[in-house]
Parts: sequence; structure tokens; C-alpha cells
Amino acid sequence: MNLAHLDATAQADLIRRGELSPVESVEAAIDRIDHIDPALNAVIHPRFDRALAEARSLEVETQPFAGVPILLKDFGCPQAGEPHHAGLRALRDHGFREERDCWLVERFRAAGFVILGRTNAPELACAATTEPLAYGQTHNPWSLDHSTGGSSGGSAAAVAAGLVPVAHGGDGGGSIRMPSSCCGLVGLKPARGRLTLGPADGVHWGGLSTDGVMTRSVRDTAAIIDWVSGPGCGDPYAAHALPRTLGDALVAGSETPTKDRPKLRIGVRHEAFGLGDATHPEVVAAVGLAESMLAELGHQLRPASPAALDEDEIPALQGIVVATWVAAALDAWGERIGREILLDELEPLNALTVQSARNHTAVDYTRAVGRLHAFSRRAVSWWEAFDLLLLPTITDLTPRLGEMHADLTPEQVSGLRKRLGWLTPPWNITGQPAISLPLASSEKGLPIGIQLVAAPDREDLLIEVARTLEQSADWARKRPPVHA
Repeated sequence: MNLAHLDATAQADLIRRGELSPVESVEAAIDRIDHIDPALNAVIHPRFDRALAEARSLEVETQPFAGVPILLKDFGCPQAGEPHHAGLRALRDHGFREERDCWLVERFRAAGFVILGRTNAPELACAATTEPLAYGQTHNPWSLDHSTGGSSGGSAAAVAAGLVPVAHGGDGGGSIRMPSSCCGLVGLKPARGRLTLGPADGVHWGGLSTDGVMTRSVRDTAAIIDWVSGPGCGDPYAAHALPRTLGDALVAGSETPTKDRPKLRIGVRHEAFGLGDATHPEVVAAVGLAESMLAELGHQLRPASPAALDEDEIPALQGIVVATWVAAALDAWGERIGREILLDELEPLNALTVQSARNHTAVDYTRAVGRLHAFSRRAVSWWEAFDLLLLPTITDLTPRLGEMHADLTPEQVSGLRKRLGWLTPPWNITGQPAISLPLASSEKGLPIGIQLVAAPDREDLLIEVARTLEQSADWARKRPPVHA
């Protein structure tokens, strides 16, 4: 039995039945990391000895994922005593370690997950690829010359290669969904406020960013989010209660469709945001495949999407918000290590981002936030007539490593945004749940993700439809060339 081929749910079942011990599960994952990760550079802060000690003290009877290994992205989700460098060379050189667990870590542990370490992430999570100067490039297990996407690229590579069945990620503009598309994974961005960022943070990037997980199966995503979701004390945002658990939605998606089952109204869009480049034909075909599969189930599909998706000022407004929070985070990191982190210690593009933020006024920031709120109202109103929006995760094929380097000019960044389509960030603005699913592959064998967006707080609908597509596409059986 190859544990690398099993999802978290299957591994947990083996442990619960006594066919596998938590220690054996963790030892096997450590062995996979030791043998496979040198080719990927996904795991940058291993904690193997501590993980094995923790595996010996689990309560298999009461913890649903007792003994299942997990990795955390090295941006956000702090864990007491462990490194947290956010891709910054200054924190790496300082040897910075966190003082306490965040609430999400506590919830992962309460579920029985054993944390094996932290994964590579771009500096300050500000890149669509995972190639920080601090820790080097992370390679895509489907093609070592290609990017994993960003910013949760280390986590995506680890799950795709079978090092662990699940890994933590964060999504402030597509940072779970883009790596999931590039690496062939299920990547759900939960609704704003579904998962707590506390106790250290109330919001991140002004409410644009949320934590989540990356998996190889819809059932893992459903079960894990069900377990770890819910607000923390004093959180500024709390998502509305789901109309049903994600587990119940999974069951609904697993059932054979009937005539009595409600048919969904689904809008379909192939084009990039605003003035983006033409969508790659293979990506158009992937969206078309999803469209045909959903049509066969009786759902009503037609070309449609929110008109607000073509308002060209929105990326710049979001950029003001992100830049402001990145600059504030840099100052906060400096306070934590006892000295200012200088601009020349940053990658060139991030130095420009921080400098631009320092030139903005509080009025500039407040006006940008207000205009993004107005955009949200215009965009979300579209869901009064539709249930789901189907569109690409990214509108081009997976980029090669080195194409999205640290010293891109602002003009090159704009060109990259047009090339990749900018179809993930709008839902960070609106706070809606969105999911990337590994429905297709390119002619060269690289994964292509399609994206579904639901109305606010309707992750259950995403899980139900994702499970239906998963049963037809059977993507969980696919293995990259580099895998355990």
C-alpha cells in the first residue's frame, strides 16, 4: 500500500481501524519528503523530531484526522517555536521563530493533524510564483522547469507530489487557486470570515486574504473546512452560517442526479478581466469541458458574467490596499526583530511596492477601500439571477520558472496580469467563495484548473458541484512525473 496515493480521509480511516499507526503515517511522510523534496524545494522548515513526538500522544478515537501529516505555508498560520520568515531574507538571517500558535494551528491539532514543517512561499506573499531569493525556486512536480504558481506554491508542490495529502495555504488574490491550477489540486478559497486569523490578526490585506487548504480530493477539502471553520473571539468578520455542512453537500454531490434535483443557473466566461490577453485555446477547451459536463447534468448554462469584471480601474485600487498592508507588515516584522528592515533588503519589486505605499495618504487608502466596496456590490448583485460562475482559474498555461522574476518592472507586472487573466482577485475583493478544480491537462501534460464562484457564503454549493465533477473526471488518480 502506497500511502502517498491516499487522501487524508483514507489515511485517517486506516489509522482509525488500527491498520496504520500515527507514528507509521508520520514516518512514511518524512521518508517521502527526504527522498522527493530535494527535487522540488517545497519544504523549507522541517520539524520531524517534534512531529514524531506529537504523533505518539494522539487520541485516535476522538480526533478525525489523528496521525495524518500536514504542512503549513511559511506565510501566516504561525506555530509556536517554529520559524516564520514570510520569504524575507531579514527574518531568515535573524532566525526568527514564533511565540505562540494561531487559532487555526490549534484547530488543525485538535483534529489530530501532525504538522511536519513549513513550505516555501514568495517574499511577503507578493508574487504569482514561488521563487523567493531567500529560499530559491520551488519546482512543479508535473514539470520541474515550470512554476508552481504563488503564493502557496510550496504547499501545492508538496501535495501534488504526494509528500503529504493536505497542506495549508493562504489566498489574498488567488494564492490558493492559482497554485492548485498549476499543480492539479483542489483549491478552495473560503468565504471571508469563514476561518479565523486570530489571535494575532483580525484581517489580512484589509480583508482580501483568507486561509484555507489544498488537497487532492473534494471530500478532504469539505471535511477539513467543516472542522476548522468558525470565527474566533473578537474577529472583525464572520461568515454567515452555511445552510448545510460541507459534508452534507459532499453527499449531495455524490448522489445520482434525479429529475427532482434543482438545476443550477450557471454563467460561463472564457475571457480575461478587462483588457487582458486572449485566453489560451487549451484553457478555453478546459472550460468547455466543464460546461459540457454540467450541461449533461441538466444545469442551465449560458455566456454571462458580472459587468463589473471589466472595470479596468479595479486592479490598481486593489494594489493600493495590498501595498499599504505589505508596507505595514514590513514595519511590524521590523519591530519583532528589533530593527528596521530596509528597502534594499527586499526583492526589487517588493521594494517598489512598499515605496509606493509610503507615498500614498490615508485618504488615498480610504477612497480605494470605498471604491472596492462599491465594486463588490455591483459584482455580487449578478448572483441574484445566477447560482454559479464558471471561468478559468488562469487564462494562460502554467508559466515557466524564471518568467516572473523579482525585478519585474511595473509595466511587466501589468503585462503579466493581462497574460494570466486576473480572474482570481475579484473574489477576494467581494469575499465570495471560489474553488479551482483540476479538470483538464494541456497537450504537454500540465494541469489546467477551472474556477467556480458561488454567491456569498455558499461554499456548500461549490463542494456539491465539485464532487459531481470529480466523480466524472477522476483527477485524484492522476500522478505527476515527480511523485512519491
